[in-house]
Amino acid sequence: MTRVLVVDDQPLFRAGLVALLNASPDLTVVGEAADGDTAVRLAESSSPDVILLDIRLPGIVALKRVATAARLLVLTTFDLDEHVHEALRLGAAGFVLKESEPARLIAAIAAVASGEMQFSPTVMRRLVAAYLRGDTGVSPSGSVGLDGLTDREREVLRLVGTGLTNAAIATRLTVTEGTVKTHLNRVMTKLRLTSRAQAVVMAYESRLVVPQAVTA
Repeated sequence: MTRVLVVDDQPLFRAGLVALLNASPDLTVVGEAADGDTAVRLAESSSPDVILLDIRLPGIVALKRVATAARLLVLTTFDLDEHVHEALRLGAAGFVLKESEPARLIAAIAAVASGEMQFSPTVMRRLVAAYLRGDTGVSPSGSVGLDGLTDREREVLRLVGTGLTNAAIATRLTVTEGTVKTHLNRVMTKLRLTSRAQAVVMAYESRLVVPQAVTA
């Protein structure tokens, strides 16, 4: 059962989310908040697996304090670059438009909870282009290289950078999904990365992946 904390400052919309998620047999809402400070307190007391939040929320920067303890899935009304960048600054693992179908949202929560990243190829392509221009304000530790990675860890990082899910990477490499997760966790630890999104950025920064390789 995936535990979800819902954070949105619109009461009716938040109530609808809570009802939708509680109706799903694999999800349970462990709390709801209307601002970042309240969300932090609830996250610390209820230990959610996923925090579902509106990127334009008051006090949202406070959520950086719990970004390593729970997966952040961002909701927004508009598919705008500044919202994607802010989501990454928070260490978000995914980005979903509020206009998405309920099934899409539920699937995104499940994927994020299992360690996947939920940025569409279009959003990721724009993000990487902005990062390479140096205007996202998001970067992994620039002093860390890839010398400490094994060949398989490099390959996993490269495939993550192309936007593949763990399941797809497992199929590509003919290994189990658990093995992919183990390799990726080692990559994250060695490179001091805090989110899968940062791993994608590192794959581009290190030239394991080039922007032209990303397709819609």
